[in-house]
Amino acid sequence: MRNTLCSNTTLLYGTECWAVKSQHENQVSVAEMRMLHYMSGKTRHDRIRNDTIRERVRVAPIVEKLVENRLRLFGHVERRPVDVVVRRVDQMEDSQVERGRKT
Repeated sequence: MRNTLCSNTTLLYGTECWAVKSQHENQVSVAEMRMLHYMSGKTRHDRIRNDTIRERVRVAPIVEKLVENRLRLFGHVERRPVDVVVRRVDQMEDSQVERGRKT
């Protein structure tokens, strides 16, 4: 169980500020499953489903943890005072949205 916590914290380090694409989520998920297979002593040749290994190790999918981390950071930013630079930039971006080609 301790190895699982170490691998999750290693994979999730800095994910709060990633611009995550589905390709990145897939790569992180694959890396996590490789670690879980290794920690449980099973290989891909044993042909055990990922869900079964995840149940044995009792670990939530890492993509869910990634979303939780991003939402946690968003909550911290939203609770900051309005005069902080991060909040001023956020408000400035909302008011200056221009789309399309200038003619």
